[in-house]
Amino acid sequence: MVNVVMNGKQEILSVRIDPEVVSREEVGMLQDLIIAAVNEAIRKSQEMMTEEMKKITGGLSIPGLM
Repeated sequence: MVNVVMNGKQEILSVRIDPEVVSREEVGMLQDLIIAAVNEAIRKSQEMMTEEMKKITGGLSIPGLM
């Protein structure tokens, strides 16, 4: 329905909206879908950053880093 692509800097690179979800009557639903898609992209971006930091630090927990 709504897909948001974000990079590791948590910048939105693209937003794709399925034309089937666009209608005047369902604007509220579309807004909710966009919010959910952005939040999911942020979550995935944070997971990606955490995994990359683990690779760099060898799994050590370093204060001040993710």
